[in-house]
Amino acid sequence: MSFSAHPAPLRPGAALGAAPGAIRVAICDDSVVVRGALARMIEAEPDLTVVARLHDGSQAIAAVRRLAPTAPIDVLILDIEMPVLDGIAALPQLMAADPGLRVIMASTLTTRGAEIAMRALRLGAADYLPKPSAALTADDSFRRELLAKIRGLARLRRSARPIGTETAPSAGATARRRPPPARPPLLLAIGSSTGGPSALFTLVQGLGADLRLPVVLTQHMPATFIPILADHLCRVGAMPCAEARDGEALRPGHIHLAPGDRHLLVVREGDLLRARVSADPPVNFCRPAVDPMLLSAAVACEGRVLVAMLTGMGHDGREGTRAVVEAGGAAIAQDEATSVVWGMPGAITEAGLCHAVLPLARIAPRLREMMGLREMAGS
Repeated sequence: MSFSAHPAPLRPGAALGAAPGAIRVAICDDSVVVRGALARMIEAEPDLTVVARLHDGSQAIAAVRRLAPTAPIDVLILDIEMPVLDGIAALPQLMAADPGLRVIMASTLTTRGAEIAMRALRLGAADYLPKPSAALTADDSFRRELLAKIRGLARLRRSARPIGTETAPSAGATARRRPPPARPPLLLAIGSSTGGPSALFTLVQGLGADLRLPVVLTQHMPATFIPILADHLCRVGAMPCAEARDGEALRPGHIHLAPGDRHLLVVREGDLLRARVSADPPVNFCRPAVDPMLLSAAVACEGRVLVAMLTGMGHDGREGTRAVVEAGGAAIAQDEATSVVWGMPGAITEAGLCHAVLPLARIAPRLREMMGLREMAGS
């Protein structure tokens, strides 16, 4: 079977079913089985259409260049390991050919795959996806995650604007705002899911090195990716970041990341805050989950917690945030316009639990302000 850099013809059913203005997706993978499996999931949706099925990075570059002037690709799913030109080598050329292109890296669930995927995010990829397998493609949660990422990233592309600028608020963003907390915080707690790694790179870079509080962080992702995420957060930010260890003291200016397949809890022993790592059942279908972290932190800190809720599917974190703010803490949510999926931040916004709802680039400066820190130079 031969492959062309030009978009593959749509199957008749897909062409007839695609809505006007459908999101334009390209798939680049050297496996015909993977291309077919992804295309079937995507083309079953009337608002999505596959405009190209490509075999390697050089074909992807040619297709993006050809389509960019008149009918640009919204989202490209890009394999990492391919003949001729691999995904990492192709990525800078793809971004140069169409700076607005949103690229999802397809990565194996291995340490090496995680390392490459995180590096790709730092080079301009928008998100990552576990490399599809027979087991994954039969899993409805994989399909939901894939479609949510495609739709969210396409929306961001089509509404592209300078980072940090304001947009008209969504209906949810007009919800009631909470007043500032009366007591200074003892802990910063961050929750994120779909689209989270890229958002975390931006947030952590903006927080600086002078935080006087410990930071706890729960990100929904496969266990093999979590230590790699910690390493890359260390590289992009100025604070140490590592997987939390059971019983360790939470240290000011350090990021303690929920380990793979474990909940991260916060407990108090005398004047110390400590991490507890729990194998309790999943919460909101997730382990680690944000709610257990926040519920425990609300108790341990007597409400003196700042919550930052970033992009993510579902409503994990809503009940934990409720416990924090009802005990006297505060929460900031990422706004809909800059979120890949406005599920988790939208849930706390619509529940009336937020002190502020902000574009991603403005969250770190506001958190610093609420912690009594000066604005960073250049922010």
